[in-house]
Amino acid sequence: MALSLAFLVLLPGCAATGDAPRLAADAPPSVAQGKSPLGTGYLGGGALPGGLDLIPPPPAEASAALARDKEGAAAGVAMRGTPRWDLATADADLRPGRAAAAFSCTAGFLIDRDHAPALDRLLGRAMADLGMATGEVKKRYMRPRPFMENGQPSCTPTWEPALRRDGSYPSGHSSIGYGTALILAEIMPDRAAALIARGRAFGDSRRVCNVHWLSDIEEGRVVATATVMRLNADPAFAADLAAARAEVAKLRARPAADMPDCATEAQALGH
Repeated sequence: MALSLAFLVLLPGCAATGDAPRLAADAPPSVAQGKSPLGTGYLGGGALPGGLDLIPPPPAEASAALARDKEGAAAGVAMRGTPRWDLATADADLRPGRAAAAFSCTAGFLIDRDHAPALDRLLGRAMADLGMATGEVKKRYMRPRPFMENGQPSCTPTWEPALRRDGSYPSGHSSIGYGTALILAEIMPDRAAALIARGRAFGDSRRVCNVHWLSDIEEGRVVATATVMRLNADPAFAADLAAARAEVAKLRARPAADMPDCATEAQALGH
């Protein structure tokens, strides 16, 4: 059975100090089996948008869409060893707080539990829903990943055994990244364009990493959009969103502290 998103959690033996994650001997719960390795979200399984109603099947053999996917994968493989590859490797890490922190440079302040606890809580819980929302489609199609087809390495080689048993379509990372960007854009509408662009880049990091096809990433954005719309109808999400909005207003009123290396990120993204 698929290990959808199983590689996203902080696994045993992996310290939260930037060490390369290691695959656990016992696989974490599977999103495709309806079990979240990402913690508790706002929505129950029945409240998640129906992915099979949202997106079409993956591209068919010998189709123009599949040819486009393969061209995109080849272009990603060519980025190995570049700053964009390094950023894609960092974007792969969805341990608690890491996905939200990836948006710090774009937001203009550090997003983590210490500096922005309300926002970190909001995005952490929403991430569980955004990831789980891809499970139904992953389970249906169990699409092989690019590195399985082209024989080239991924940016997280120790995760490849789990990824080989995981459906590629649609991308859970893309859903999480794009959904996070949409939520942040609600809080900071003046930065919406930059935040959405970073969310798109976060998903596209999976193509650069040689673990997702373009169509996986694009359809992950569709799942994210539907999930965020559903989240906005949830009272608990709405309350946490209001708290995060008030927190962010205070954060933006004072100089940012402890920021990551934003110049390197900008270079990697071609800014």
